[in-house]
Amino acid sequence: MTLRSPRHEKIVALVRDSGFMPIEELAKVLDVTPQTIRRDINQLCEDNILRRYHGGAALGSSVDNEDYSARKDRNQSEKSHIADLIAAHIPENASLFMSIGTTIEAVAQALVNTHKNLCIITNNIHVASIMSSRPDYQIMITSGVVRASDGGITGVATLDFINQFKVDYAILSAASVEPDGSLLDFDYKEVSVAQAMMQNARQTVLAVDHTKFGRNALVRMGDICEFDAVFTDFTPSDTLQRRLQEAGVQWHLAEREED
Repeated sequence: MTLRSPRHEKIVALVRDSGFMPIEELAKVLDVTPQTIRRDINQLCEDNILRRYHGGAALGSSVDNEDYSARKDRNQSEKSHIADLIAAHIPENASLFMSIGTTIEAVAQALVNTHKNLCIITNNIHVASIMSSRPDYQIMITSGVVRASDGGITGVATLDFINQFKVDYAILSAASVEPDGSLLDFDYKEVSVAQAMMQNARQTVLAVDHTKFGRNALVRMGDICEFDAVFTDFTPSDTLQRRLQEAGVQWHLAEREED
C-alpha cells in the first residue's frame, strides 16, 4: 500500500469535514477493521497530515511545521525522482529563483549533477551550499533574516532583493495543497517571498511530494493553477485535473516507492 492510498484520501476527507473522527466510525464508513484504520492513521500522522488522539484522529497542526531534520529525511527517494524530472525540464545557461524547502534542496543537487552555467538566486542557505561546489555557477543569496530552524531567509530585505531581478524560472514548493488546488504554508514571511519570486519569473515551477496533498497549514500562498508546471508523485483528483488542463498547467508525475 502506498503512503497515500485512496483509503487515506477518504480518511483525510472525512476528518476534514468533521474536525475529528473516531476510529470505530472510520472503520464502519470505510468497511475495514479498526486495526487497518489505526495503521492508516499512524502513517498519516508520520506525514504530519493527521494528529492521533485517544480513540480517533484530527487534522495536523495548521500552525507548526514539522522539524526540518525530519522533513529532510522523509521521502528522499520520491523527492529525488521529482528533482530529476525538474532538472530535465530546466535548460542549461538559465537563471533561477530557488526557494525554501527540502524538495528544492533535492532539485539543487540534481541540477549540480547535470547542468552547466546556471545563475541561482536563493533564500535557502542549504541550496547555496549545495550549488557552490560548481565554479561555473553564479550564486546569489538574498538579504534578510536567517531562520535558525531550516536556513531559510525571509523579511522585507529579502523581498527588496528579489524585486531587483527577472529570471527564467522560479522553482518553489508549498507546505500544503488543498483538494481545490489552494496552496498553503506556515510562515507569512516565507509566502511573501515565494509570491515575489513568482511575480519576477518568466516560468514558474511547483515541486510538491504526495505528503503535501490534504495537509493542513495556515497561510494562503496562492493556487496551483497559477504555475506553469507542477512536478509531483501524486495523481490529482479528476476535478483538479480538469482545472489544471483548463489553465494550461503541465502536470509531471514522478515515480513513487511503494510499501
